Amino acid sequence: MGHKIDFFKVAVRSLKTSGTVAPSSRFLAQKMLKKINFQTCKVLVELGPGNGIITKQILKKIQPNSHLVCFEVNDAFYKDLQKINHPQLTVLKVSAEDIQTEMQKLGFTNACHIVSSLPLTIIPNSISNTILENALKTLQNNGTFIQYQYSLTYYKKLKTVFRENISLDFELLNFPPAFVYRCKKEH
Repeated sequence: MGHKIDFFKVAVRSLKTSGTVAPSSRFLAQKMLKKINFQTCKVLVELGPGNGIITKQILKKIQPNSHLVCFEVNDAFYKDLQKINHPQLTVLKVSAEDIQTEMQKLGFTNACHIVSSLPLTIIPNSISNTILENALKTLQNNGTFIQYQYSLTYYKKLKTVFRENISLDFELLNFPPAFVYRCKKEH
């Protein structure tokens, strides 16, 4: 229970960057990750991992030769993520806008999948546009951008970037319940 209270305190203080007051449920994490083939994925990216609920699920599933790169700008969450001692994890205190540049610095040409918990609906349009454009450029062909939101209002925006290649799922066992957008990059 202590982790939920700690998350709540940090989230309330930084609502503009966290976008929520409750951590993601394990059910939401499972729903977001269920279609990822961890056997073949070499590089995964997580945007806005918060306190690491989804991060820890990814680390349980990745193969020994895979790597997870997390982008987190919130100081408290960044410090929490640094406590996850895992050799296949890189945590950056860098904006998701810089995903392409930072991945190149790490020596990665692209990512198989990008899992995002960013509160895109409250991020200014110019920034969210840059994040989505650079995420698309970072994805390998047939890679997916997986995003959850608490409403369907972002569907149209994602459609402008990923065209018709979007599937939608819903997780009731999360507070609040969440929509999961799965966007595929075509050639």
